[in-house]
Amino acid sequence: MDIIKLKQQIFTAANNADFENAAVEIFHFQYKNNQVYNQYVNYLGISPTQVDTVHKIPFLPIQFFKTHTVLSGCSLEDCPQYFTSSGTTGQNTSRHYVKDINIYYESLEKGFAEFYGSPENYTILALLPSYLERKGSSLIVMAQRLMQLSGQKEEGFFLYDFAALQQRINQEIASGKKVLLIGVTFALLDFAEQYPQHYGDNVIIMETGGMKGRKKEIVRDEVHSFLTKQLGVNNIHSEYGMTELLSQAYSQGGGIYRETSTMKIIIRDSTDPLRPAAVETAGGVNIIDLANIYSCTFIETQDIGIKHSDGSFEILGRFDASDIRGCSLMYAPK
Repeated sequence: MDIIKLKQQIFTAANNADFENAAVEIFHFQYKNNQVYNQYVNYLGISPTQVDTVHKIPFLPIQFFKTHTVLSGCSLEDCPQYFTSSGTTGQNTSRHYVKDINIYYESLEKGFAEFYGSPENYTILALLPSYLERKGSSLIVMAQRLMQLSGQKEEGFFLYDFAALQQRINQEIASGKKVLLIGVTFALLDFAEQYPQHYGDNVIIMETGGMKGRKKEIVRDEVHSFLTKQLGVNNIHSEYGMTELLSQAYSQGGGIYRETSTMKIIIRDSTDPLRPAAVETAGGVNIIDLANIYSCTFIETQDIGIKHSDGSFEILGRFDASDIRGCSLMYAPK
């Protein structure tokens, strides 16, 4: 199977049928060229010849990125960089090896444009202290790329200097630029508490999850209500992504997410991981990420979600005993 043609299909799927055809072709490529995924599919007793639709594709549990090298059609020597998950002390962390960073960039740029237009329309600022303080964060690479594409001259990263962040935002507003502030949740809460503002439509606040035990447990609705009140904005936007993905989903308010064109969310039955759940029924979140062509496109996460009839979805929580991740203290089952 021609990997070049498969790569082209990642970004040319114009409709749902094209997406599903690309996903099925990638399944067969990864079954043949990904040792970990091959062994997992065989362990389930699934014959690849029977997989001719998306709903017959098995999803690899996300924990394999902590314990195995998950690669398709390439070796470690082919991968110049990798993304790592955060985790807490004593935890194993995920490692997602990246063969072609340009696939990540293209997925990011196309997905961002679907929701927000060109990054050139914004000054991109990032309040991501816990991510800046470690290596291998895909979120930092994401923010760096958006800043580069925005054409801004000054670096937009901030640690804990909230006064400098407030000053920079006000400077950008005064110059007529719209600001997109991407922030980890606990830092946004601290900033909003210490420097309340009324930004209105001049600033988009995009939270990425991330409490990590830094504050008392707080659900998403409380987080968003506090941030909108303190910062004077109408909605809090959100980004849904993870170390093990090269694509993201976005919410422009209310925690209601929509997929970008390179990914699809499928909710699995909470009692049978091989069976999809009905629409409007909560269950485990499976993700098809076409951009993961060199790792694994089919990821079974530990998130609990619900998909609505209009194609949007929500993240409601996490299964019990799953590892603490960036968003885990932010969401509680409804």
